[in-house]
Amino acid sequence: MTAAPHHGTMVAGVKLSLLVKGLLLIASLAALGWGLKASGLGDMLDSHWVDAEVKGHGLNGELLYLAIGTIAVAGGFPRQAVCFLAGYAFGFAEGTAWASLASVLGCVVCFSYARLLGRELVLHKFAGRVKKVDDFLHGNPITMTVLIRFLPVGSNLLTNLLAGVSSVRPWPYFVGSLIGYAPQTIIFVLLGSGIQVDPAMRISLSVGLFVLSAAMGAYLYKRLRHGHSLGEDEDDAVDIAAG
Repeated sequence: MTAAPHHGTMVAGVKLSLLVKGLLLIASLAALGWGLKASGLGDMLDSHWVDAEVKGHGLNGELLYLAIGTIAVAGGFPRQAVCFLAGYAFGFAEGTAWASLASVLGCVVCFSYARLLGRELVLHKFAGRVKKVDDFLHGNPITMTVLIRFLPVGSNLLTNLLAGVSSVRPWPYFVGSLIGYAPQTIIFVLLGSGIQVDPAMRISLSVGLFVLSAAMGAYLYKRLRHGHSLGEDEDDAVDIAAG
């Protein structure tokens, strides 16, 4: 009878325990992506669903929006769409609050999941990329996370996964994300809300705020990164945005 592999067993130069965790992370993310597609969550998150399940349903509708919005953000669904529907469902002020909560909870779920399952393996295999994130966030994690969220480039899902396997402390990252999410949250909630502003004016205001927040993020990134970089692609995109 073959003995069970012990904790130190190596496979292709990687501890078996780390490999299993990494495979679980990859498999579960793939399953989540398939599940989101198969369940029709993307199709479900529209104004018709909001009318049928959220509007006029009181606290139950609000909690349903929060649960679906959190899952959607954690799974990489465009956060802007989640914010737009919050504006449509709840109006500007309340929609901003619910969209912000769904966004930061989605961030918490994704970050925590990556830290629980993938941290050791990713650090082992992709130390260089993770080190960039570590160096960027290390000195002032709240401020630098705000900068990342302000940038007009990058994937929310990838950012959360990389931060989860880095050494950044969770709470500063979550607080920085909440603050950094605010401009786009306000913009897309405003677009979705029925606020009593001429539609053309509302759209123009949203576009103007989006351009302003992107330019401000690019400017602050160039001024405050202190020689650190998230990557060449991000730097090139920031140069274009700043210009």
